[in-house]
Amino acid sequence: MRHRKSGLKLNRTSSHRDAMFRNMVTSLFKHERIRTTDTKAKGLRRWADHLIALAKRGDLHARRQALSIIREKNVVYKLFDKAAEWFGSVSGGYTRIIKIGRRPGDAAPISIIELITIEKSKKKKVKKAPAAKKKAAEDKAAVAKKEDKPEQKKVENVSTTKIED
Repeated sequence: MRHRKSGLKLNRTSSHRDAMFRNMVTSLFKHERIRTTDTKAKGLRRWADHLIALAKRGDLHARRQALSIIREKNVVYKLFDKAAEWFGSVSGGYTRIIKIGRRPGDAAPISIIELITIEKSKKKKVKKAPAAKKKAAEDKAAVAKKEDKPEQKKVENVSTTKIED
């Protein structure tokens, strides 16, 4: 029975599997997207979510735990520096897996795993856009009202001259 034994074996020893996922998670945070097989991407998602949760915590103990997994200091620094900015208010779902087809050599299903970053600047633009549209519509209406009145006077002057002729 396999009760309480989570994770994928991937036909590797445990030390090889740990080393592989450490390298993959380092590459994921370094390049923000990598291309791998579907099953490896699903296994990598657990590692990445755990490390992002550590980075959001941000204390010294969390940084040391992350350094025990990610072996490059500059990648850990980048992760801890940008984690609050990228994933501040989100409590999960930090990665996205996109299936892209099959590998030509052995027909293994290939996918791209990438970090989902939330940009706050887009939300601000969306909130400002409706107010700007309303203001622009009001300006157009005001300009149209000003233009309508002089045109009516011109028409009246032209019509009176025609009657006199």
